[in-house]
Amino acid sequence: MALPPLENRPCAGRYGDIVQSIGNTPLIELKRLSPKPGVRIWAKLESANPTGSVKDRVAKALIEDAEERGTIGPDSIILEPTSGNTGIALAMICRRKGYRLKVVMPDNVTRERSDLLRMYGAEIVYSPGDQGSNGAVALAEKMAREDAQYVMPYQYGNPANPLAHYNGTALEILEELDGEIDAFVAGLGTGGTLMGNGRRFKEELGDRVKIVAAEPMQGEPVQGLRSLDDGFIPPIIDLSLLDRKIFVTNEDAIVWTRKLLDEEGLFAGVSSGAIARVAVRIANEMDEGNVVFIVCDDGWKYLSSGIYTKPIEEIENLDSTVWW
Repeated sequence: MALPPLENRPCAGRYGDIVQSIGNTPLIELKRLSPKPGVRIWAKLESANPTGSVKDRVAKALIEDAEERGTIGPDSIILEPTSGNTGIALAMICRRKGYRLKVVMPDNVTRERSDLLRMYGAEIVYSPGDQGSNGAVALAEKMAREDAQYVMPYQYGNPANPLAHYNGTALEILEELDGEIDAFVAGLGTGGTLMGNGRRFKEELGDRVKIVAAEPMQGEPVQGLRSLDDGFIPPIIDLSLLDRKIFVTNEDAIVWTRKLLDEEGLFAGVSSGAIARVAVRIANEMDEGNVVFIVCDDGWKYLSSGIYTKPIEEIENLDSTVWW
């Protein structure tokens, strides 16, 4: 029986294992957010992955890379610094594969993240919350140096991270839009999403596609994103691939996360609101074409932070570390 046309094809399939179902996420047009009739804004719904985030792609690639290189032994403990999503994705995959996992993350993450990690069987080591994700990276690196039992995939420096998008996410988007992509927007975090998609799009489409990063202003605590001015540039980042970096604030992230829900019914995490803000700004500068942005994760992991229920000014006055 012939498959239905790509447009409106159900996001489904038949898989022998939950890990195999990672990827092939929907691409959704957000018509209410488009500022002009000739400009179409598309959201790549990575929240449709099994643990609810784009990091499922990365975690799968990291583990498969380690397996192929033979770095995981019978007594190995996989160790990874994370602000939540990568750790949760790794925990699901490691549980399915029988690997022991220990994650290092700031001690003030939202309760949902710690709960999910424990549900999947991961061990948690907390780093000082006031040091953010950079503190988690430093502590994990110290632990790995001191104990050879640890195997650290290290999403910040492992080429398998951007390759997950180069060989996956980007190819899906190219197929879904028949190569008609004028701008691609993603958040500046580990750099994997921007680098992997950006490299593939530049190779396929050249300079007709603009690669745009949403970067927090220094000191702005947008969960999942990082300011390069904070002192740590992930080794996988190649800034020459970017056409633009546009700064976003904590307020941008909160307002646009709510706007995605209110206007489009899209229940997303905080970084997706920041990225959507930049995507709409880019769309405003165009007369026609397609703007694609990444919805990094769903909103379930953020409910205890109050971003959907509290007045915005009250949220902005919360300790900034709540977002890590």
